[in-house]
Amino acid sequence: MVDVRPCFIISPPRSGSTLLQRMLGAHPDVATHPEPHLLSQLAHSGYYAQVDAAPYDHINAARALTAFVSQLPAGEADYYAGMRALCDTLFGSYATSRGCSVFLDKTPANARILPFIEKVYPDARYIVLTRHPLAIYSSYAQSFFDGDWAAAYRFNPVLERYLGAICQWRTRTQAHVHVVAYEALAEAPEEHARALAAFLEIPFVPEMVNYGDVPMTHGAGDPHQVSRHRSAFTSSIERWKADVAACPERLQLAAEMLARVGSETLMLWGHPYNDIIGELEALATSEPTLGRAPLPPKNAYALQRKVLLALRRDVHQKWHGRALKQVRYYCDVILRDAL
Repeated sequence: MVDVRPCFIISPPRSGSTLLQRMLGAHPDVATHPEPHLLSQLAHSGYYAQVDAAPYDHINAARALTAFVSQLPAGEADYYAGMRALCDTLFGSYATSRGCSVFLDKTPANARILPFIEKVYPDARYIVLTRHPLAIYSSYAQSFFDGDWAAAYRFNPVLERYLGAICQWRTRTQAHVHVVAYEALAEAPEEHARALAAFLEIPFVPEMVNYGDVPMTHGAGDPHQVSRHRSAFTSSIERWKADVAACPERLQLAAEMLARVGSETLMLWGHPYNDIIGELEALATSEPTLGRAPLPPKNAYALQRKVLLALRRDVHQKWHGRALKQVRYYCDVILRDAL
């Protein structure tokens, strides 16, 4: 079995985890790949959790897998050992082929299956990356929904789904956890890079701060800012304020989201509820001195998202929606069975 140590960045989408991944991925001992989504699939294979729909009978499969695990010599322990062996093989092969001893996984979906991951990898290192909640949401809406906060919320209430899951896990876990704030990481990258290196038991190297010289593969979840910079930058820390202030409806939605997340979770997250509400009140009553709201990024990925959003809007009531359904029907008929 390949001897590679796993490390997981735990954070919601658009929390600045790409900056952290670039810093750690620049280390010669650390191998990383954009969001492999391996563990999120394994978690929903039927024993720990199951998907809502699948191209097989997932309900019976889950029952069958549970019955099978109950008959293993060590029961659940054997099951999680098997999951770990699979991940060790894949993560380990990737890392050792690059001469690395650590594999870094930053898949955001991992934040929602942390109890499963901890059973698979109880001795792994976990880096929890926090960020101002509204900065997370602003970046999410700008990056994937062309700045449409309401559409982004309908698709994925990011703050409610992720912050509570991460904070609840932190209160219970016995794992090796290191917490770092995105704002602090951007403002003092070398200080925090050294602390992260110590946490991972690898030597600090200057490339962790000046990561721009180290090439890294980018994924669809990282479409925008980090690749344009050679080192950490602070310009995005308070960009959310101009985004919120530009639209009264965003102020209202922001307050509603924070209320749903709850003051206890926000306190654990490091951004107390009353402090954020105070920031929103100041934005609502202040003169517009924050400058123009951030514009959605302009690149091929952003254009693709914009086109898809436009096509999806009221798709079931428009002509192209009816046409797509007809095309889908014929595709299903053609692909259904081999003659």
